[in-house]
Amino acid sequence: MRFQTGGSDQQQSLIERTAEGLYCRAADAWIDPWRPVPRALITHAHADHARAGSGEYWAVDASEGILRQRLGQTITFNPVPYGKEVWLNQCKISFHSAGHVLGSAQIRFESAGEVWVVSGDYKRDRDPSCAPFEPVTCDVLITEATFGLPIYRWTSGASVAKEIRDWWQADRSRPSLLFCYAFGKAQRLLAELHAIGVDDEVLLHGAVETVTRHYRDAEVPMAPSRPVSEIPRQESLAGRLVLAPPSAHRSSWMRRFKSPQTGFASGWMAVRGAKRRRGYERGFVLSDHADWPGLIRTVRESQARKVYVTHGQSDVLARYLREEEGINAEPLETLFEGESD
Repeated sequence: MRFQTGGSDQQQSLIERTAEGLYCRAADAWIDPWRPVPRALITHAHADHARAGSGEYWAVDASEGILRQRLGQTITFNPVPYGKEVWLNQCKISFHSAGHVLGSAQIRFESAGEVWVVSGDYKRDRDPSCAPFEPVTCDVLITEATFGLPIYRWTSGASVAKEIRDWWQADRSRPSLLFCYAFGKAQRLLAELHAIGVDDEVLLHGAVETVTRHYRDAEVPMAPSRPVSEIPRQESLAGRLVLAPPSAHRSSWMRRFKSPQTGFASGWMAVRGAKRRRGYERGFVLSDHADWPGLIRTVRESQARKVYVTHGQSDVLARYLREEEGINAEPLETLFEGESD
């Protein structure tokens, strides 16, 4: 499928949708491919964007450790610093911070006088665990819309961190288990807690610990932490804060904790009833994706004449952009499933 940009046939073919995913013919490269390809350009290391089996990978240098952990230590990896321009065949490519997780990027493509940007996942809020979002102007923007409804409007990470601190420290008679996505969200929480002055040790599920090491290697300031597995079995965990992935909720792993209080940190907690449906005592609204104002702001700042909206509430955002912003926008179906935020 060729995207329609209103230009010549040459312009229309800068990025296409193929069976393997979004493809840039001028660079002979796929963006976050769904299947193995000879050359993959990766926006970030979440599983729905980075898949194993491709011949070579190009991504931001800061994401190398996590990508090798997830895709294999022997992958052919080409690290690219933010902002550096690289020529692949007939296309100039650069990676620009998406503010989503460590090493996340928007990818800019320039060929034959036209510029496209594929956003990947991104957020506009301050996050002490990764580089801030960088606005990039372009002719055509492909943007996510995970939280593409007007009801989604985030408060600051610092304010959420204070809520979590108060919840945890208000009841030191039992463990406090806070469930969150193991890559990105957990490390942001550690960084947000550190930023508000928390210096108590936080305990980590093994899946969180393995990713957190890469953030510490990148010298991201975070609250001190230790794997739960290093705590002697006979030692009481009352009063400790523990970060764990949602998959650990109600699993045998939880037998270690006596009468814990449970919470979940996610943008989905903004929806009334979500906490109850997911079985947590407390919900904290914290997302690593852009909220509704952040999505609109990003589209405006891109100055794009054409916008494609992918995954999430793509129909709603595309319609708003057409009717309220006067921007030529339409939804784009992809296989990006979206992580658990």
